[in-house]
Amino acid sequence: MRRVIKVGTSVLRGAGGRDTEQVIADLAASLCSLWQRQEPVVLVTSGAVGLGCTALGQSRRPSELEGLQAAAAVGQGRLMTLYDQAFARHHRCVAQVLLTRGDLASRRRYQNACRTLEQLLAWGVTPIINENDTLATDELRFGDNDTLSALVAVAVQADELVLLTDIDSLYSGDPRSDADARPIAEVNNLAELEALSGVAKGGGRWGTGGMTTKLSAARIATASGIQVRLADGRDPAVLNAVLQGEQRGTLFRPSDTPLSNRKGWLAHALLPKGSLTVDAGAERALLEQGASLLAVGVQAVEGNFGRREAVRVISLDGRELARGLSAMNSEELLQCKGQRGLVVHRDHLVLTDSMLSGG
Repeated sequence: MRRVIKVGTSVLRGAGGRDTEQVIADLAASLCSLWQRQEPVVLVTSGAVGLGCTALGQSRRPSELEGLQAAAAVGQGRLMTLYDQAFARHHRCVAQVLLTRGDLASRRRYQNACRTLEQLLAWGVTPIINENDTLATDELRFGDNDTLSALVAVAVQADELVLLTDIDSLYSGDPRSDADARPIAEVNNLAELEALSGVAKGGGRWGTGGMTTKLSAARIATASGIQVRLADGRDPAVLNAVLQGEQRGTLFRPSDTPLSNRKGWLAHALLPKGSLTVDAGAERALLEQGASLLAVGVQAVEGNFGRREAVRVISLDGRELARGLSAMNSEELLQCKGQRGLVVHRDHLVLTDSMLSGG
């Protein structure tokens, strides 16, 4: 089994007398046990900004982008040193991989990243992946490592994504304020996942995620046929139990009709530059016949995009139906909308309506 493990800042800061160094040491021991069983693993980690703030004596996470970038620059080397030392105790090598959203939004760079990660895994090296906070602009940031971990899981065709957090499972409500909130052991499909979106809350003081981004990550991964587990990362025994196949936390079951690697990239990794509103006839052709999108069905064009850039396809009532690569730029499409001509070929289009609606 191939896994991607994601560990957040709230877990890395430690609890119950365990500091960051001990958390990383325990994490390395667990992941190295996977390699001993010939089960490759990729680690997606937060923590650079937090370690940078600690080194700088700052008690609060910076709110401005330049502050986050500077803190990450200070903390990233410290973070990798801790991982390198922890894995070295088990005679294992690690590799630092820093990514921005732009690295995965470009098909060529996405494929390059896939090949690099595959080579590292073939060599028995654990890729340690983090967002490149030092260089990423607001436009090219993931904003949270939950989303990044799901996209990485798709890229390496993982069997399982494990999200380690500071709660023991997904709940039917916020357990801090709802006495009737109950833990949820399994989420069986996208419809159930969407129904639970209302219980999600924002991130804490040090993290940027929260349950909202974890549910989003589960949506991305399960749509591509990847099992997702949400588990308490504060106790190393929980992770070891999950890696042994025990039921801990919340299990999100994968889709029975998973997207291909390319379709997963089209649906989730691309950054749409514009949107196309289509009429009812075009909507039926896309959803029921698997057709390409033609200019005759386009009612409105929004955004400024070039040829082969990503666009969203929107219904007349505002629902997102699909995403794809436009064969025309926005100016060309404005001139010929409602006429003949290919806008998005079906090979460069993925339907997102069912994924977003839970159908």
